[in-house]
Amino acid sequence: MSLFPADITSIAASIVRDFTAAGRMLSTAESCTGGLIAGALTEIPGSSAVIDRGFVTYTNAAKMQMLGVQEETLVRFGAVSEETARQMVHGALFRSRADLAIAVTGIAGPGGGSPEKPVGLVHLAAKSRSGKLIHRKMLYGDIGRTEVRLATIRTALQMLIEIA
Repeated sequence: MSLFPADITSIAASIVRDFTAAGRMLSTAESCTGGLIAGALTEIPGSSAVIDRGFVTYTNAAKMQMLGVQEETLVRFGAVSEETARQMVHGALFRSRADLAIAVTGIAGPGGGSPEKPVGLVHLAAKSRSGKLIHRKMLYGDIGRTEVRLATIRTALQMLIEIA
């Protein structure tokens, strides 16, 4: 039995298996998912060979202190932005021993949205030490807090596969 739906557990298991075989380590930087990406991966036995660390940076202060996100970025673009996601993933990668990192920042709801940044907006970024970077802007919609977070986990895991 897993805390996560079967499809997420299956993807996480394939990442742990493939990254272990390749000798790759990863780190996570999470805001709206609150550590659930790391949780999905660590649900898999043997994940300690793959997970270096996870950063849960729910506040702007945490994003700046733990990941090195620039205050100017947060003021100019906001916490939920491509620019912030890129700085988060860079910080997660270079403040760890990981080969790859994933970062997410978004608005899971039910409140907190605006016309410019609606509930269900999530920015994700994945980066490798070789410099490869993927960014995704997802508009999941106001489908409920749990569903936004689960959809974000699915997207994040797929991006880790792509960036590897």
